[in-house]
Amino acid sequence: MIFFDHMLWIVVLALLLDALLGDPDWLWKRFPHPVTVIGKAIDWTDKRLNTNDLSSQVRRLNGLLLTGSLTVGALAIGYIMQDLLEEIPFGEVLIAALGAILIAQKSLYEHVAAVRDALRTNGLEAGRAAVSRIVGRNPQALDESGVSRAAIESCAENFSDGVVAPVFWFALLGLPGILAYKAINTADSMIGHKTERYQEFGWASARLDDLVNLPASRLAGLLICVGAFAVGTAPKKALSVMMSDAGQHRSPNAGWPEAAMAGALGIALAGPRHYAAYSVDAPYMNDMGRKSASHEDITKALKVMFFACGVQVLALAALSIPL
Repeated sequence: MIFFDHMLWIVVLALLLDALLGDPDWLWKRFPHPVTVIGKAIDWTDKRLNTNDLSSQVRRLNGLLLTGSLTVGALAIGYIMQDLLEEIPFGEVLIAALGAILIAQKSLYEHVAAVRDALRTNGLEAGRAAVSRIVGRNPQALDESGVSRAAIESCAENFSDGVVAPVFWFALLGLPGILAYKAINTADSMIGHKTERYQEFGWASARLDDLVNLPASRLAGLLICVGAFAVGTAPKKALSVMMSDAGQHRSPNAGWPEAAMAGALGIALAGPRHYAAYSVDAPYMNDMGRKSASHEDITKALKVMFFACGVQVLALAALSIPL
């Protein structure tokens, strides 16, 4: 395997490639995205091993087998691919390109910016339509502040699990790490819900996703604290809100980047939310912050994320320099 400092340079290259190219439509119209392939495998298994005639114990066991098989399979495929690519000319560039496919800096920025642009240009209904593409809550229950806060929360949370977490596991384990992480995270997004259908079948994927996101969520929160400089806010406030309020979130991980973003922008995030199948009566993070938000706050959140991404690249580049 590649030495750690050498691997970090590959991760930096992957981040730069993703920042420049993102997810080009022309490519994924011709080839299936790896996450799409993983999703189809999960859906196929869900339809066959999560049927109503099975007991809750069997459904939980089947979910455990699915999660384990996905993880081991992704690790094996990643190891084989990296081992082969290391032996060919420019193989490291190809490793970086494959890693870039599974990092979501540019696509996250574009999706969140689309909500801002829709609100600013075409009003509330357009904003609701745009935010429905990135959050699971009921958009019709959201006013302009609700749409703006939902977009900002998505920006913060997905900065953690769409950018920092895949980068963390890519740097630590190479292609096996980032592929396994995306398999786990995709499973959680599809079946890791606390609904009647997935309470048991998705239990293992949800717990494993919590585990693999634990280090990255804290790192993402710290990067957002540093990113507070981008909007003229001292990172001290972001850090204090993160440390005091992160634990109030129902997720053991999402609260860290969201609380940091709440402190960075001076607004209250989370709180009561309505999803398609259920509602959440949660406390606000940064409860003393503004409850109102607008497209201008989305712009500030994007600036924070952009700055945080830059800090991440610089930190990885610095760590890659041999002592």
